[in-house]
Amino acid sequence: MEESHDIMTLAAQLGRFEDMKTQLPPVNDWHPELSGDMDMLIKKDGTWLHEGDAIKREKLVRTFSTILKKEGKDYYLLTPVEKWRIQVEDLPFLVVLANIRGTGADQAITLMTNVGDEITLGNAHCLQLGKNSQPYVEIRHGLNARLNRNVYYQLAELAQESQNGQFVFHSGGACHQIG
Repeated sequence: MEESHDIMTLAAQLGRFEDMKTQLPPVNDWHPELSGDMDMLIKKDGTWLHEGDAIKREKLVRTFSTILKKEGKDYYLLTPVEKWRIQVEDLPFLVVLANIRGTGADQAITLMTNVGDEITLGNAHCLQLGKNSQPYVEIRHGLNARLNRNVYYQLAELAQESQNGQFVFHSGGACHQIG
């Protein structure tokens, strides 16, 4: 199968998942053999490229994001019968919006990614610090999202210096370190 055809085959197989808002395909239950490498790249800025061209259909990017799985250091697009390795420059997702409700210890911060995932920072989704103290959060099953600059600054404004000199804020009953 030619690579230019691979993306359309995946899209056709996943058509039934396209309108799912909250329920995700059960990628952790799918274990097909490796089909090969696909010329697909998720850039650091959140752009998805196929054969060097940006995928412009947001619905298609969203659909592909729901079948993304990380195994070790590699990323794959999965269906029940196919498994294609793709490349990711940094992290697969980017947090682009933060909705802050409440204040102080009762605060709840909901984050939205560039592909439409929503999570609330709390015990299940803690802000973590990666290389160069870059904050990120796990969205699902080992798939992480980096904070874009405006969200980082929005959360940094909430932070207060803790007793050990770290800058922290609260969300979802948990304390999160931002730097």
